[in-house]
Amino acid sequence: MRSEVLAFVADGPLPDWDASEEEIDRRVRQLEAIVEPVTDEEARDLASCFGPDDCFGVAGSLLHLIETAPNPVLTADPGPGANEWVQRLYDRAVCGGLIPDA
Repeated sequence: MRSEVLAFVADGPLPDWDASEEEIDRRVRQLEAIVEPVTDEEARDLASCFGPDDCFGVAGSLLHLIETAPNPVLTADPGPGANEWVQRLYDRAVCGGLIPDA
């Protein structure tokens, strides 16, 4: 796994909208340092980094980066209570015909 992905994942989930501008800018720089496409393994680890909200659009950028992997991260519905961004990953893979609807 590339060092840029390891660094992003090591810092954990994205912060929420209460985070400082500096923290959000730091996470954006980390995300932008990851060159597309990501591997399936990198995508799985990155999917664990969604936070409680959209983090001023950073979660959307993370979602798009994850979707550059050769295969969908999720092949089964994450179920009730799943993070909304993880659910979006699954729903988009279903809508895109990449995986069958459960």
